[in-house]
Amino acid sequence: MKFVVSTLPGVVVVEAEPHPDDRGFFARLYSPNEFGAAGIDFKPVQVNLSRNARRHTLRGMHYQDPPHAEAKLVQIVRGAAYDVVVDLRPASPAYGNWVAFTLDSSAPPRAIYIPEGCAHGFLTLQPDTDILYYMGRIYEPGHAKGFRWDDRRLAIKWPAEPMIISDADRAWPDFSRS
Repeated sequence: MKFVVSTLPGVVVVEAEPHPDDRGFFARLYSPNEFGAAGIDFKPVQVNLSRNARRHTLRGMHYQDPPHAEAKLVQIVRGAAYDVVVDLRPASPAYGNWVAFTLDSSAPPRAIYIPEGCAHGFLTLQPDTDILYYMGRIYEPGHAKGFRWDDRRLAIKWPAEPMIISDADRAWPDFSRS
């Protein structure tokens, strides 16, 4: 695996190194030893699947505050999505900044490691998009938080207008830098 740092501290693109043959390819997607050697202390305890039937489905922007903050490794297994991470860590030099990645199952496999203290959301770019979340903490009901995907202060540059958004995601408040 290759680990490529992003512009947000701790957010890392994890690029698998496929081994092709006549059948297709084989690639390691997660190894605690390789993550540890890259300075990432991450051991998944839960795996979630987000299935999205329609193109331009938006989910986000989601996070959980400490002590329930979640680190996650996000990977496309079918389709494509525009994946966004916002730094919410008050002590971070990148607090309030965002970074985005296009994840596409037809491209070489890669994932995004998102540390605790960051919000996450995505917009599907194809119908029938499936995203796996390897979670570093067991989900704690009642602690989910979020903010609007279209907050003007953040000015996230989404590639298209969302067509499908849940009522819960529409109802999040604006991002607050306080």
